[in-house]
Amino acid sequence: MKIVFAGTPEFAVAPLQHIVDNGFEVVGVITQADKPQGRKGVLTPPPVKVLAETLGIPVLQPDKIRDEVESVRALGGDIMITCAYGQILTQAVLDSFSMGVWNIHAGLLPAYRGASPIQSCILNGETKTGVSVMKTELGLDCGDILAVEETPIGEAETYGELSDRLSVIGAELIVRALNALKSGEYTLTPQGDEGVNIVRKIGKEHAKIDFFKTATEIVDLVRGMNPAPVAFTQLDGNTVNVYRAEKAVLNDEEQTALETAAFGEVLSDRPKRGLLVKCADGAVKLTEVQASGGKRISGGDFINGRKAKKGQVFTC
Repeated sequence: MKIVFAGTPEFAVAPLQHIVDNGFEVVGVITQADKPQGRKGVLTPPPVKVLAETLGIPVLQPDKIRDEVESVRALGGDIMITCAYGQILTQAVLDSFSMGVWNIHAGLLPAYRGASPIQSCILNGETKTGVSVMKTELGLDCGDILAVEETPIGEAETYGELSDRLSVIGAELIVRALNALKSGEYTLTPQGDEGVNIVRKIGKEHAKIDFFKTATEIVDLVRGMNPAPVAFTQLDGNTVNVYRAEKAVLNDEEQTALETAAFGEVLSDRPKRGLLVKCADGAVKLTEVQASGGKRISGGDFINGRKAKKGQVFTC
């Protein structure tokens, strides 16, 4: 079984490494083009390319894979494994592999098809998620499922933390899936048409905190946007990034202030109490924040540094 692996970000690194570590032959890696990074725009290779070159695996970086079918076939693979590759595959690409194309999807199907399964399950307040290995077809994440591994989502777990865990789970799952495909002893489960949901790509425009929402909704937004694109709000016209938050438990003084406060208003001047902000069902505590041009600090330090004071209002 000769494998072509298509993947791009850090999430795909552990699966590629685990496939190689378990003795499978990877004859080529397909990944996205190098891209400028940082303020100086230094051209930087994708994480999967870095690993492939370390392992001595040939790398292909087509601008559009649909225009490079012959180059894909020339790698000599029997099977393709995709993991957060970032390009849509055509039928010509799918037909290039006698054992098919199989995708490592960081979500449960069919509820979380699409581009943002990890973030979306956190934003939706889910308590569990998982990784699915499915046969790739032309439709969006609609193929039959070969293997699934579920996992609970931690109450305070962020997008970045969950992504790291799912990457490891995906690495272990794809090796089990490859062994099943190699032996021919496997069963495919059709997804069906019920419960289908498409989750779109999430950008900065989705990360703005609305203090007219509940504390749970705000906390889930902050978790789902950490480490990127990062939840944010405005204070006196300046952007404040929020990396962590939790539902606040108020004392009597803060509860009294809550009754007449506006949504988004800071309820206390006491650093030890943290950065308490009124929301739809009480208050939320912003526990890790960052002012424009500043460092990430605790909400208490934010107050202590006089960057916020009681009565000021964070705006949507």
